[in-house]
Amino acid sequence: MSFISRRQLIQASAATSVGSLLGIPLQVLAQAAKGGVVVLGTTQRARHLNPAVQSGIATMIPGSQLFASPLRMDANWKPQPYLAERWDLSTDYRSLTLYLRKDAVFHDGKPITAEDVKFSLETIRDNHPFKSMYEPLNSVTIVDAHTAVLRLSEPHPALLLAMSTSLTPIIPKHIFGDGTDVKVHPRNASPVGSGAFKMVEYKPGEHLIMERFDRFFMKGLPKLERIIIKDFKDPASMLLAFERGEIDMQGVSDPREIARVAKLPKVQLIRNAAPAVGPLVWLAFNTKNPKLADKRVRQAISFAMDRKFILDSLLGGAHKVATGPIASGSPFYSAEVEKYELNLVKANKLLDDAGVKAGADGTRFALELDTLPGVPEMKTIQEYLKPALAKVGIAVNLRVSPDFPSWARRVATFQFEATLDAVYNWGDPVIGVHRTWLTSNIKPGVIWSNTQSYSNTKVDELLTSAAKEMNLAKRKAQYKEMQKLVVDDCPAAFIYESVSYEAYGANVVNPPRGIWGMADALNDMSMRTS
Repeated sequence: MSFISRRQLIQASAATSVGSLLGIPLQVLAQAAKGGVVVLGTTQRARHLNPAVQSGIATMIPGSQLFASPLRMDANWKPQPYLAERWDLSTDYRSLTLYLRKDAVFHDGKPITAEDVKFSLETIRDNHPFKSMYEPLNSVTIVDAHTAVLRLSEPHPALLLAMSTSLTPIIPKHIFGDGTDVKVHPRNASPVGSGAFKMVEYKPGEHLIMERFDRFFMKGLPKLERIIIKDFKDPASMLLAFERGEIDMQGVSDPREIARVAKLPKVQLIRNAAPAVGPLVWLAFNTKNPKLADKRVRQAISFAMDRKFILDSLLGGAHKVATGPIASGSPFYSAEVEKYELNLVKANKLLDDAGVKAGADGTRFALELDTLPGVPEMKTIQEYLKPALAKVGIAVNLRVSPDFPSWARRVATFQFEATLDAVYNWGDPVIGVHRTWLTSNIKPGVIWSNTQSYSNTKVDELLTSAAKEMNLAKRKAQYKEMQKLVVDDCPAAFIYESVSYEAYGANVVNPPRGIWGMADALNDMSMRTS
């Protein structure tokens, strides 16, 4: 918001106790007079607010404000103290000792102890969709109230990264340890947190209001008085609100919107804002569906896609071509894979070889195609695929989900044939890549697990080995072979890497510049009010 609009807001709220802007009470927004309010726009509706049992940006952004993690990662991918003021990793890499701050309390005033750390880690290990993130965790030993030791079955090269913001929230045992299944716990929608901000009001589909926690353990932080996350029905209305100064920050992905934001005066547009996230957009196949069980059919679909046209013409050159399951910014990326450049002759031959013959009208089979809702560029690609695949005799039927939960239920229960999807690397393959390809992570009802039902014994062996390999060169070799196998099996047709753009208003001071972007704790951010 501009300074003028904030001043008018404060005056309006002083004159009356009734009224709202964007559905948010004026008296709440008027807190800008104290320490600054930031309004964050989103089109992703969170299922709930407990990132210990739920992945996805929609939960992780508020979760990183409501909950503190043991560590934080700086812009150079180096771990820094947070709830843990220091730590020791054993020489055999099988135990990690965390020394917790003694002044940290939950939002209800109860101390944060090693028991809470133990409970949180075990809850994440047993319930989080990123199964491989804490799979080696055997147990957590309590030494004293502020010392906990993680015992591992094997070395874990991604352990410190996993313990950073939004991936490992420390949740209160006295709230969530009451015997209720934590995945459906009623307090997931009204959590008692450990972070710099506490919840004030949550209206799903409308807004989430969080305010500064005065007893936060880091002196002088957070700098903001309030964070408001405002839900929008679509990116177009969200961008309009940003242009009007009604919201202060948002992620931008559509190339036309990126161009519009770049023209706004004094707006801070950050490219590659969250390098650890590593978003990949692909066409996921249900490999158990009889139409798609033969990899030659899946390969044919991939060869029928013109990625250059998609990137240059449909996406305006804002993003990068994806070649496999690991994003190119990762040290484990390999380009030595089949690129699936447009080749209709090869696509048709693969379909012929697979025995998928064309009928009298030239159609080989019909394919039902879903897409992740609320993402305009993915909807554009979905529409492009209808005429593109018709060239090889595949009649595409477009299916549109009314909202994210509807799409997620459909895909997670394997009630789909093919869907466009966006899946993130999350810093290390152990965290964000393994979950999508391991046979053991075919989990009905869990979105962003192995929803392709993909199974390859050699891939399983390589990922299992890489998950405990502490030698960087050996890990790179393992992931190189894994990428070649997955790309050849084609359980997904990799399309593009979504380069992350974040837009901040001119009055935002110190926007996040770490590896997680706005999914990190916004403790240091403030608003210029004059």
